Formats: sequence, C-alpha cells, structure tokens
Amino acid sequence: MIKLGLLLLVLPLFVLMGVYFWELNGVRACQLDGGYWNYVAHVCRDTPQPFVSWLERSPLLVNGGMLLSVVGLAMCMVGLYVKRAN
Repeated sequence: MIKLGLLLLVLPLFVLMGVYFWELNGVRACQLDGGYWNYVAHVCRDTPQPFVSWLERSPLLVNGGMLLSVVGLAMCMVGLYVKRAN
C-alpha cells in the first residue's frame, strides 16, 4: 500500500509540472519573438491577450492531479499506521 501511495503522491505532480513547463516553453518562445500568448487557443498573437489561468482552462487536470496526490498521501499514512501481517 505504501508503494502505490507513493506513486499516487508523486506521479501526478510530475505530470502537472511537465504539462506546465511544456506550455511555458511556448509562452517564452512567443514572448521572445515579440508576440502575445493566447492561453485559450495556445497560439502566439500580435495583439495583447488576456491571461486565463491554468485552473480555468483545465480544471480536471489540476484538481484531479491534486486529488490523486492527497489520496496517495492518505494511502501512505494508512500503510505506515497499519501493522504488517507476517
């Protein structure tokens, strides 16, 4: 139970960070070219675009990832608390 809990605790965080940095790469490239990033369409524009938070654009990914991490933490705590059967 501890191994599965650790996997659920850590893996969603790596997925979220990977997706975040993938998008950040596009944003920075757009800014270096002198453009403005459209967060909804994921394209570079010539006119200023409003900022739309990641939570508004993909709430299932963010909230689901955090929920899986909390479930993993709970599984780790239960796994450490319950005595192992020999």
